[in-house]
Amino acid sequence: MKYLLIVLFLGLGFVVNAQDVNFNGEPYEIKKDKIFKAGVDVTETLSEEDKAGVLAAFNSKMAQIKNAEETKKRVEKAEKEQEKAEKEQKQAEKKQKKAEKELKKSQKAQSKYDKAAKKHKDALSKYEKLKSKGKLSPVDEEKWLDKIEKYKEASAKAKKKL
Repeated sequence: MKYLLIVLFLGLGFVVNAQDVNFNGEPYEIKKDKIFKAGVDVTETLSEEDKAGVLAAFNSKMAQIKNAEETKKRVEKAEKEQEKAEKEQKQAEKKQKKAEKELKKSQKAQSKYDKAAKKHKDALSKYEKLKSKGKLSPVDEEKWLDKIEKYKEASAKAKKKL
């Protein structure tokens, strides 16, 4: 931004003084095709070499102004491109954070499902083991079946979220 302002003021300064030219230490002013010195038209009194020199100095100054304007445009364009790149980078970072959050959520759901499925499987195997040994009373068997059913529901719910 600082460079833009500098270039802008330089360009403005050149435009304001664009018609004033120094040639051989003498200040000249150019308006259309006429050359003035201290407000007096000296176009006809100057030699052809001096006219050519003054016009060359004037053309040189105009080229500098044009270059300054082009530089200003390039600087503005570069700043816009930089802003656009920064904006795209922020969007990419935002997408990455969102993807990481989704991955973490998915991993958590997978972990919950694995844990629920393991509890269901363990409870079922323990129930089968106790049943085969005959150590379950009818009340205990009812409790185990309720417990197994709850684990089964929890496992199904975790799978659904997954």
